[in-house]
Amino acid sequence: MKTKPFQGIRPPKALVFDVQSRPYDVLNSEEAREDARGNEKSLYHIIKPEIDFPVGTDEHDPAVYDKAVENYQLFKTKGWLVRDASDHYYIYAQTMQGKTQYGLVICACVDDYRAGRIKKHELTRIDKEEDRMKHVRINNANIEPVFFAYPDNAALDAITAKYASRAPEYDFTAMPEDFRHRLWIIDDNDDIARITQLFGEIPAFYIADGHHRSAAAVKVGIEKADRNPHHTGDEEYNFFMAVCFPQSQLTIIDYNRVVKDLNGLSDDEFLTALSVHFDVTRKGTEIYKPARLHEFSIYLSGIWYALTAKEGNYNDSDPIDVLDVTISSRLILDEILGIKDLRTDKRIDFVGGLRGLGELKRRVDNGEMRVALALYPVTMKQLVDIADSGNIMPPKTTWFEPKLRSGLVIHELD
Repeated sequence: MKTKPFQGIRPPKALVFDVQSRPYDVLNSEEAREDARGNEKSLYHIIKPEIDFPVGTDEHDPAVYDKAVENYQLFKTKGWLVRDASDHYYIYAQTMQGKTQYGLVICACVDDYRAGRIKKHELTRIDKEEDRMKHVRINNANIEPVFFAYPDNAALDAITAKYASRAPEYDFTAMPEDFRHRLWIIDDNDDIARITQLFGEIPAFYIADGHHRSAAAVKVGIEKADRNPHHTGDEEYNFFMAVCFPQSQLTIIDYNRVVKDLNGLSDDEFLTALSVHFDVTRKGTEIYKPARLHEFSIYLSGIWYALTAKEGNYNDSDPIDVLDVTISSRLILDEILGIKDLRTDKRIDFVGGLRGLGELKRRVDNGEMRVALALYPVTMKQLVDIADSGNIMPPKTTWFEPKLRSGLVIHELD
């Protein structure tokens, strides 16, 4: 893989907590407005600039994108974001519930994405790509990183450990998750060259989170290349910012479903229909979490049920058919509940991250939803197998936690 260090644009140490934010796509405009209340230095003014307009303003209004540029320039003018004097790689560590993962902040290559060496596992939507393209294009920067995984590498781990033994440049705990975030600057030229060499020997990166940001950054890079008659492939716009983590350090959390109705069935009829393809066991009123692959749980009318898929209803040798999200989508959501398209059907919603099964129970108990479906989480091996095979996972399959904080480092395209 071709990678490069870069001159990061980032907050002074004393301001990092004020500037940093959650990613643009994990909260809505009103949540961002509330998070940024009273804080003129919040990155939300750049990545969610509709918060600077009256409530209800369309976040895709051209004036909103223009405001992002205005705010980004203001942050640099006021010294809230400052360019490093030389090219660096950076180490970004996140600690969640006692477990720490260490990522290297790099610039990845547009050509590697185009050649399929940066591997995808999700489809992207054109409208979301276009939104991020406008944001990258108008700011001439990757304001937020994408999230990659790479095969474990002991030599890269050793370099990371060397710097992580030192005092970090940034060290803060962010709410509401209560996760710790730290950042170190790799400033030794030999270490920088060694990282570039070691990544050059790695065959692939895997997009864990940020498919739309990756696609948008690549398309903007291609646009710039097409307009440059002297394009060489080494220009800054031919690279985009990513945080790369060793595969073994990453945690994928279950991504569950809640459905508004039973497609005209009674509880008994629904349970009978489930029993065709699953062994159904009543578990009672205590929350029941699936414990293994091909086991599911259902919450219906105050009762939890365990479902075990019967043999013959899946193919463990097929990277897509083995997925529990595939089994449940085909045999429960489609066949029984009549939900054909997870992306567009308004009868279904999705609950991921750390909210847990208690959130499923709450949404059924309050009458908003009729039934909840909990899945065993996808593994990193399954994700890699699917990406390597050129296949695409069904929608809403993976939820990585913790999410990357934005605003720690920015990459400009010139």
